[in-house]
Amino acid sequence: MKKFGTAVILAGGKSTRMGFDKQLLKINERRLIDNLRRKLNKMFDDIVVVTNRSEYYLGFPDKITKDIIVGKGPLSGIHAGLKASYSQYVYFVACDMPNINLNYIEYMKKELKDLKVKACVTRYGEWIEPFNAFYSKNMIEDIEEYLSNNGRSVNSLISKLPIHYIEEEKAREFSPNWDMFLNLNTKEELNDYLKIINSQN
Repeated sequence: MKKFGTAVILAGGKSTRMGFDKQLLKINERRLIDNLRRKLNKMFDDIVVVTNRSEYYLGFPDKITKDIIVGKGPLSGIHAGLKASYSQYVYFVACDMPNINLNYIEYMKKELKDLKVKACVTRYGEWIEPFNAFYSKNMIEDIEEYLSNNGRSVNSLISKLPIHYIEEEKAREFSPNWDMFLNLNTKEELNDYLKIINSQN
């Protein structure tokens, strides 16, 4: 099995704060998820989309899958993505994260090269950023056991496992304003993001 090769886009969630399904988010008339796929294809051999609405992806060349353990939040999506992936370490991003940083992904891959850990995630103070991160297929059983005991928190599970952490100070060398971890959760955040990118054009 290759160490790297698969990227997963998590396209689940209820999108309650946005007011419409974030899988349909558009940035200047182009679906955000299409932008993510185009960028990730530069670095990964395989793209997997985890979604509860497969009808949105008719004609997609990528692998489309859905939660196996339903209703357990982001860990359900991580679990499904790992099960569907072809490489040992799998890159995860959410469908509402517009700023893929390929240099940071490459840095994480180099950090993982000689390590045997369950994941590589970035710390933000006391917290972790669960996406823009790598998870190992070796986590599948850990997730299943944790979910079977009614756990849901990514942070809580990760705290119990051998993880390689990248500290905030190092991550800010790649993204000084932390925008590579930006989630577009509300219409206000979407509008603010559109203003920024339109001002740069």
